[in-house]
Amino acid sequence: MDLKILLPYRIFAKIKNVSNIVAETSEGSFGLLPNRLDCVAAIVPSIFSYETESKKKHYLAVNEGILVKAGNLVTVSVRNAFGGTDLAKLHESVEEEFKKLDDSERDLRVSMAKMESGFLYSMKQFQKE
Repeated sequence: MDLKILLPYRIFAKIKNVSNIVAETSEGSFGLLPNRLDCVAAIVPSIFSYETESKKKHYLAVNEGILVKAGNLVTVSVRNAFGGTDLAKLHESVEEEFKKLDDSERDLRVSMAKMESGFLYSMKQFQKE
C-alpha cells in the first residue's frame, strides 16, 4: 500500500510499500492490510502506526482527522501530526506542542476577554447617549 499523510498546510509524508497500518477511531483501533476493502474512518487524537515492508515500525501522534482507503492508496488527513520511531521522543514532542498550545490558547483567551469588555463598555456608552 501507499500512505499519504496530509496536514491542512502541507503534505506531511508520502510512504510507499506499507505492509500494515493501525489507526484509532472513537469505536476503537483497527488495522489495515493491503487487501482490505476500501473504507473511510474518523480518526481520534491517538498514536497512529504503520509498518513498511522492511519490517520497520513507525509511529505518529495525530490529532483528529479522517482516513480514506481507496484501492492501494491510504490517505490520512489530520489537523496535526508528529512522527518518529521512538515512542519516548514522540511523547516529548507531543508534550512540548501541548505546552505551546496552552500558552497560545491563554493568550487568545486574554485577547478575547479584552475585546469583550471593550465591546460591553462601548455598548454601555451607546445606551447612555
